Amino acid sequence: MFDDLKRHAAGIADRRIETLFDSSDRAEDFSVRLGDMLFDYSKTNIDEAGRGLLLDLLDRAEVAVKRDAMFNGQAINETEGRAVLHTALRNLDGGPVLVDGHDVMPGVLETLARMEDFASAVRDGRFAGQGGKITDVINIGIGGSDLGPAMAVKALAPYHDGPRCHFVSNVDPADIADALRACDPATTLVIVASKTFTTIETMTNARTAKAWMGESVADPAAQFAALSTAKDKTAAFGIDASRVFGFEDWVGGRYSMWGPIGLSLMIAIGPEAFRAFLRGGQAMDRHFQHAGWAENMPAMLALVGLWHNQVLGHATRAVLPYDNRLARLPAYLQQLEMESNGKGVSMDGADLAFDSGPVVWGEPGTNGQHAFFQLIHQGTRVIPCEFLVAARGHEDELHHQHQLLVANCLAQSEALMRGRTLDEARDKVAEKFDGAELERQAKHRVFPGNRPSTTLAYPQLTPEVLGQIIALYEHRVFVEGVVLGINSYDQWGVELGKELATALQPIVEGGDASGKDGSTAGLVGFLRGNGL
Repeated sequence: MFDDLKRHAAGIADRRIETLFDSSDRAEDFSVRLGDMLFDYSKTNIDEAGRGLLLDLLDRAEVAVKRDAMFNGQAINETEGRAVLHTALRNLDGGPVLVDGHDVMPGVLETLARMEDFASAVRDGRFAGQGGKITDVINIGIGGSDLGPAMAVKALAPYHDGPRCHFVSNVDPADIADALRACDPATTLVIVASKTFTTIETMTNARTAKAWMGESVADPAAQFAALSTAKDKTAAFGIDASRVFGFEDWVGGRYSMWGPIGLSLMIAIGPEAFRAFLRGGQAMDRHFQHAGWAENMPAMLALVGLWHNQVLGHATRAVLPYDNRLARLPAYLQQLEMESNGKGVSMDGADLAFDSGPVVWGEPGTNGQHAFFQLIHQGTRVIPCEFLVAARGHEDELHHQHQLLVANCLAQSEALMRGRTLDEARDKVAEKFDGAELERQAKHRVFPGNRPSTTLAYPQLTPEVLGQIIALYEHRVFVEGVVLGINSYDQWGVELGKELATALQPIVEGGDASGKDGSTAGLVGFLRGNGL
């Protein structure tokens, strides 16, 4: 599949990226715009010929056909026989969406309206705790039921005028204990996010929260809401049906923040701002559906990723938001991309003949500059970088400080591309050293450069822009998955560890470990001997 691209890459392996800018329109030609959002991939070694070969991948993989199948509600999640329709959750005015001949949009819009009514009631005090108006919301979930809303609530802090929000995901008791310590049980709403209402980590934390609340209020379940389709289980827990918000099996966990899983975000920023977030996602959907491939932001973001990982063999990708409120975006994208495209077999069950998704990681700038950027600039491995930056922040009185942030962002991508030659390094230290010591000191200051990066720039981080960013990356995952021939919408890789943990729990609690391997049995013994 990638042979022609690899031959092309081998032929330009020694070319410096900066030489491509000898063409004055390079930056414009190798950028994509959607409204006021700009995706610049000109600081990569992709040229016209390489881009043409990459675009051919989309036609060969029939990405357009499969894109239409997804939006039309066909069961593109073939291993589970399900449609993939998180896009329907943000289809505010896009017409019917059919699954097995049934229009799902009336149900989607009805649930959204119920969420809005409940969120408004919490925000204005019509729904109150047994000690007064709700001051705190604790969202208990894990994976997609936690990473999305936790990331978004932080990202949209300037719009957060509702109750304080806390997020609990880890079964480590420290996580729930720290959240409960910060709240008053009489004025706290607990949201339990689990589609099946059986997720062991989530339900363990939910029971702990209920017991904590029960020590102070007469009816703890009255201050619980559930994001679940298991109405029998939520009823057994004591949660009134009016506070249960379900979603269908065609919404995967890591794609679910657009619906009920986003309830904590809606309570934090209000229904109007939440709808703006949905409209941002919808705008990216329409762009993805209708823009030509070379002008299609998700498609080109995906092709750059395929170029770096599958063609050039760069196994990791750093996501670097120069927007501190996007601090949790790398972790969110880590799940979105690695759980979706971290597969070893193709859709037909055959072993993949190439690597699948890369390792995704990152931290906000400028913090990362004083941590891992050393390896990115001077390490032996090339790590493609994805910068995100806003033209302005929300702190107008500190605009000069935001300008410093932007300068750092642009400087890092320029430095990665240009590097510093040995001659330039010698000039830097020539006044301090000479002879062999000059040479030694200069070599430590050489930057190889020619390291690729992309930049996603936008006017300001608003609810609408955040919606565009998240939908952009969702569609990037889709395109990469289709080209690789894998199913991006199952996650069997999480199952084995869960099964083994269930079997290990009674052993950890005092059972016989003799049937386990020597390492596991030995670790159980050590931990028991130290207070387990």
